[in-house]
Amino acid sequence: MPAITTNDLKNGITLEIDNGLYTVVDFQHVKPGKGGAFVRTKLRNLRTSNILERTFNAGVRVEQAILDRADMQFLYKEGDDFVFMDTASYEQINVSPRALGESADYLVEGAKAIIAQYKDEIVSVEIAVTVELNIAVTEPGIQGDRVSGARKPATLETGKVIQVPLFVNIGDRVKVDTRSGEYITRV
Repeated sequence: MPAITTNDLKNGITLEIDNGLYTVVDFQHVKPGKGGAFVRTKLRNLRTSNILERTFNAGVRVEQAILDRADMQFLYKEGDDFVFMDTASYEQINVSPRALGESADYLVEGAKAIIAQYKDEIVSVEIAVTVELNIAVTEPGIQGDRVSGARKPATLETGKVIQVPLFVNIGDRVKVDTRSGEYITRV
C-alpha cells in the first residue's frame, strides 16, 4: 500500500485508517500563527457512509488504499446475490444485496455499474443517476388530472415502490432519480 503524507490529500482519495476505508470528502490546510500546521479533513466511511471529521498534523504519513474499479453489467439474480459481468474481461462475480445497498432497487438485466473492490471486498457500487423503468403495479390513472400535484404509490418492475402522479398507468415507462427514489418524468 502506498503511503502518502497529509500534504498530498485530495478530494476523492481513499485512505485506510484504523482498519477502515475512508474517502476524503473535504480537507483544509491550516497554518496558525503559533504552532505547527495541520490538516482538517472530512472523511466518508465506504462501508457505512458515516462522516468522520479528523485532524492530522501536516506531513503525517497515511496509508492510501488503491481501489480496483471495473465497468460491470448486471446479468441476473442468483438466489439473493446479483451476478455482474466485467465488460472488459467477461469475468463474472456475485455481489450481495448488502454491498449493493439501495442500488439493488434499480437494477434490471443489462444495467451498467461501476464496482470498486479493495482486497476482494466490494466497497462501492455506482449506478446511473437516473434510470428508466416500467410501472408494474399501480391504481388506474385519472383522466384529466395532470396538474393537481397529487401522488399515488406505484411499484416498479424491480419491486421498488415510488410515488408517481395520478396520470401514470401500469406499463408506463418512467424516469427515476436513483439517489432519492423520486419520479422525474414519464418517458
